Amino acid sequence: MLRKSTRVPPSLILLLITFFWLITSCRSPQIGEEIIVSIAADGTKQEVSINTGSTVAQALQVAGFALGTLDRAEPPLYTVLNHGDQVKLTRVQEIFETEPLVIPFERQIVRTETLAEGETRLVQAGANGQKEVTYRRILEDLVEISKSAVKTVILEEAMPEIVMVGAQSSFTPLNIPGTLAYLAGGNAWVMEGSTANRRIIVSTGDLDGRIFKLSPNGEYLIFTRKSKKNAAEEINTLWAVRTKNLEPKPIWLQAYNVIHFAEWIPGTNSVAYSTVEPRSTAPGWQANNDLYRVSLTGGTPRQLLEENSGGVYGWWGTTFSYSADGRLAYSRPDGIGLVDQDGGYLKPLLNITPLNTHSNWAWIPPMAWGADGKTLYYVTHAPAPAPVTSEESPFFDIAAASFSNQAAVSMIHSAGMFSYPNASPAAWNGNGKNYQIAYLQAIFVEQSETSRYRLMVMDRDGSNSRALFPPADTNGIEPQRPAWAPEALEGQNGGFLAIIYQSNLWLVDSGSGTAYQVTGDGLINSIDWK
Repeated sequence: MLRKSTRVPPSLILLLITFFWLITSCRSPQIGEEIIVSIAADGTKQEVSINTGSTVAQALQVAGFALGTLDRAEPPLYTVLNHGDQVKLTRVQEIFETEPLVIPFERQIVRTETLAEGETRLVQAGANGQKEVTYRRILEDLVEISKSAVKTVILEEAMPEIVMVGAQSSFTPLNIPGTLAYLAGGNAWVMEGSTANRRIIVSTGDLDGRIFKLSPNGEYLIFTRKSKKNAAEEINTLWAVRTKNLEPKPIWLQAYNVIHFAEWIPGTNSVAYSTVEPRSTAPGWQANNDLYRVSLTGGTPRQLLEENSGGVYGWWGTTFSYSADGRLAYSRPDGIGLVDQDGGYLKPLLNITPLNTHSNWAWIPPMAWGADGKTLYYVTHAPAPAPVTSEESPFFDIAAASFSNQAAVSMIHSAGMFSYPNASPAAWNGNGKNYQIAYLQAIFVEQSETSRYRLMVMDRDGSNSRALFPPADTNGIEPQRPAWAPEALEGQNGGFLAIIYQSNLWLVDSGSGTAYQVTGDGLINSIDWK
């Protein structure tokens, strides 16, 4: 049986050929085939042939463009390219440049009562400083798109121009004994003979007030100046100046970083001082609790007491005090005692409960020798009723330790942590040689850290305590150590006390209680009187 043959119609064959051509013409390029893309880079534009499936990064490599770490491509480097695509390569540069710049000095106006109203005097000529600033510049195809400062180094601090402008007041001049030194506007001044007789002895404008002490005879002043270096490297430097010279010239004592203590050694031309190590963290130092001696005539400082821990809260520091006969007492947060200056060690005398301030400062008990050198007056940390712990007690008393009978007695209860007792010079009266104690009384005894105070005076045994200044209906004074006049004037019952009140100098008669304002420019921040 013969089969019937099947033939495909020509029209169907033509349809199949057309369909196959459409499919093959629309498919994606296959690996091994090449495509053409355009690349714009480095100011040129070129076409390159690359394999299908290549990325932007591969196309740039084929074209011979090396990529920098910051260069940017559009589209991104990982993009797969198609025929006819365009690639743009942007060259990105990061450049660091250092430029020296001038720090212009500032002009400071200081009002002073030593000049007539309206009169001016140049105290310190200004000097520009210098710094180096490092800038980060970003360039895209050699065109700067950003510039920012990333580092600044101070090469030399600017020195301000200081001009004094007269602001003479109408306060009545007072006769005064000895030499009264005061720190005003970063400069040291002295008054001699009368409060109207004022003279500048250091005009650098950079005294920091941490140390400001006259020698026992008032002929020299030691003081600290802010360092020109970064405070984390050097805080200050210790200097001396002769107060009697008409053109005094400060002398550097080869000492620096002196925070708590520097004082003249009785009967010598030498100064004892203690040091700290600067720190970038609060409070700005780590105390060494050491002791050095340096002579005004020169020579290398000699160590009297080696560095030590300083007891509880010793990182804050230790302070010291000389008696008139040369004995040396120390005070630190956990007690007071004496220093064996020959052996170079501490002899504890009394333990004091350290105050827990819950902060980055520590309390050092204020102390002062009596005029006879046989009694040491100090502030002690008193206990508080439960449940307050002894270290957190808000109460502080004034006490005295006698070296005649080895006894310690409490004298004033709840005086305040900053009551700063200070003994007057000894004077003869009907019962022999005697002296008084000036101290401060906190207005708010349970907040004596922040309270203001009243100036008080008492007899050496703690009797006859009475308020002197300011009046009860006025604001109190800031914590400070009152400065006694070296002797009483003829006709005075007691002696003058110098005190800073509202940043002005006042003199208070300890006998009558009469107070006299001496300055009115509001610049006083340290005083001493010898």
